[in-house]
Amino acid sequence: MKYLNIREEELKNKVAEKYFAKFDSTKIIGNIDFCITEKGEEEYLFDIESFLWAEAKRGKVDIYKAIVQLILTIGKAKTFNEYLPPKYLSAFDGEKIVFLPYGEIQEIFYLNDFNWNITPSNHETKEFHLVYEKTKSIINKNSLLFFFQKDDKELQNFIKENFVILKNGTNKIQIDKNNFINVYNRWLDIVKPTIKIDNWELLKSTGIITADFYLADLLSLQNNTKEISEKLFTLLLHDHYLLDRDIQDGLNTFKEAYFNDNQKAHNEFWNKYQRPPPKEYWDYLIERRDLLVPQDIRERKGSFYTPKIWVEKSQEYLADVLGENWQDEYTIWDCAAGTGNLLAGLTNKYNAWASTLDRADVDVMKERIRNGANLLENHVFQFDFLNDDFSKLPEGLKNIIKDEEKRKKLLIYINPPYTETNNKSGRDRSGVSDTKIAKEYKEILQKAKNEIFTQFLIRIYKELPNCKIGEFSKLKLLQAPNFQYLQNTFLAKLEKMFIAPANTFDNVKGQFPIGFKIWDTAIQKPFKKIKAEVFDKNQIYLGKKNIYNLSGVKYINKWIKKFKTEVKNFIGYLYYTSNDFQQQNTVSISSFFYPNNHLTNFLITENNLIVAGIYFSVRKCISPTWSNDRDQFLFPDNKWETDKEFQSDCLAYTLFHGSNNIVTNEDKENKEKYNHWIPFTEQEVNAKEKFGSSFMTDFIAGKTNLLPEKEEKEKQTTMIKKKKEEKKDPLTFSAEAKEVFDAGRELWKYYHEVSYLENSYNANASFYEIREYFQGRNQKTGKMNHKSNDEKYTKLIAKLRGKIKILGNKIIPKVYDHGFLKR
Repeated sequence: MKYLNIREEELKNKVAEKYFAKFDSTKIIGNIDFCITEKGEEEYLFDIESFLWAEAKRGKVDIYKAIVQLILTIGKAKTFNEYLPPKYLSAFDGEKIVFLPYGEIQEIFYLNDFNWNITPSNHETKEFHLVYEKTKSIINKNSLLFFFQKDDKELQNFIKENFVILKNGTNKIQIDKNNFINVYNRWLDIVKPTIKIDNWELLKSTGIITADFYLADLLSLQNNTKEISEKLFTLLLHDHYLLDRDIQDGLNTFKEAYFNDNQKAHNEFWNKYQRPPPKEYWDYLIERRDLLVPQDIRERKGSFYTPKIWVEKSQEYLADVLGENWQDEYTIWDCAAGTGNLLAGLTNKYNAWASTLDRADVDVMKERIRNGANLLENHVFQFDFLNDDFSKLPEGLKNIIKDEEKRKKLLIYINPPYTETNNKSGRDRSGVSDTKIAKEYKEILQKAKNEIFTQFLIRIYKELPNCKIGEFSKLKLLQAPNFQYLQNTFLAKLEKMFIAPANTFDNVKGQFPIGFKIWDTAIQKPFKKIKAEVFDKNQIYLGKKNIYNLSGVKYINKWIKKFKTEVKNFIGYLYYTSNDFQQQNTVSISSFFYPNNHLTNFLITENNLIVAGIYFSVRKCISPTWSNDRDQFLFPDNKWETDKEFQSDCLAYTLFHGSNNIVTNEDKENKEKYNHWIPFTEQEVNAKEKFGSSFMTDFIAGKTNLLPEKEEKEKQTTMIKKKKEEKKDPLTFSAEAKEVFDAGRELWKYYHEVSYLENSYNANASFYEIREYFQGRNQKTGKMNHKSNDEKYTKLIAKLRGKIKILGNKIIPKVYDHGFLKR
């Protein structure tokens, strides 16, 4: 409890003075709260050795969340590109401090599919939870959490032993697994331009990348790599580089590369750094060459490792469809093999072929073969399936794909990357939609060309006709509206399929389904529907799920548009985006118009309130899961129009749901406050003042519209006019809906009692404002807290949420009965 009651700035000063006095704690690095560095000149800050980047929090907090916020702050700003990273990341509050070795977490900064545009302080994002679990595990495993009071001596010893300035007499910077990527980025700017290579793209096509020259430099002693390691593709031999293969450039062949400045920039650069790094890092630096692969290659390659459980399951399915002797009867080609683990378990190595984009992966597979993997070395080769011509294939495989009869016994067995051109961060992934195949089949692919897996599939379908395909991919080819052109062309029979959670696959973090699908391209059959078997992350069978092709089907957003109106006397906004479960969290009700967001807004009036409630309830009552993530909500049939109980259930559900964000408004003319969404009368909740509006209770009672009759009403559709002329009956509610009202009434009563006594009374308080009153807001983020210290409120809100859950479960069957979802 040492520093619990002091401000954040004072906390940082006291921690710096107590534990880091011999270091510099005044340097400002990016958006980092607190930095501990060696003492040095400010103008050379990039090359200053940092020991600690930390997030400071006053009081007492979840320290793991604080360090995750720091990680997300660094990743968002890419601070590691401007400064050498520290030995440790850290977070501390008034009672404790935690350390996280930077090298343990740095890989996350280079993930292909990680959205860095999130707000670091938002603890509810999936990215936050991902980093939280990883960091907590590392910290707990290494016992790097210290309490200032009880662990004071241990903390000081830890700093003394680990915050050591490792310098020789020449003040050179040590390179280790924490900073080797960052030094590489500097090397790219300073040294690479001085190497006499005219065509780096040509080198890349042979499997040698820029990073191989950097590793040759790094793992050298007195500019000689050969004394250190011969495991590399490129060696530094004093004044030039030696490549491990001949490079054919037009009529010329070369194997050596010199400098165009007599090695001046090279020498100046490496004079700052200690080479080679400590021996314990050598193998790690060579093995993690993948982190230095250029971004376009890494994103196209994908690095998606297929878990053993799904490899085995997919091979079971192949045996079911192709027969138990499929490995002997079919030639199997994995044309997106990576390091070849999808082919593990195959018994006939003479029928198996593996190709991959990256030369390094070919070498890994061949090394695995030398260690017992059941493949043939001459069946493993480098091939860019989305750019290379089939003439580059090995003769044995080329002969098979040229022969029409042999192609009938060809199985393309793949797990291609799930990379897409525009991810949530809005970043354009270089090269994804710019391949030869994307360009050649752009008229067929249309928007689908932004997905790597579709490019694989269209080339296979068009250029390897009559083959079989066993492939892992997203379900977009089956379900996505934007894939209609491809669906109309890819006419193959889908024989069998299972789905599994995407986040069980390496480097995939999303909550969506990955399907393994077996296609027979010899049978032209448009996909309509299949019963897919569903397995959880432990391969436990969960049952079957219908997967539909929804081409030509109308969606729920087209349905809701029928009821749009432009009147001024509306009572709120319904917000939503696309039609699938993936966007369920965007559905909400608000009092305000948000002009700069990507959401569609729908004005709610007396005449479409029931419809808005139906839309809201249908989208909210079924929880999103990984397996329904891509399911689409549809334009319903007209049975809902006569189902009065369904309509009133949906209204009740909408009124008391947590995504109803209505707040009290103010009539600017009369300066009176009002809220049209109060579902009770003043008498029912013992209100201390008259409500500014009785709209909702009047609406429920079937009374005439209390909103002023304006000329805008005449602009409404004929359907709405007709409904308005009909006599309104009071709404009747089901037993489940009545229980929701009962639980809500008790909550409203309690608010009117407590807030009045505490002189913070708002007679027109909405459900959102009542929750805000009791739960409060986080001072730093401004977001509403999840919990309240008021025990009675906690019980009342828990009871209401329980009743809402029951009501939602009652609505669910009607969602299917009325056609909002397919069963």
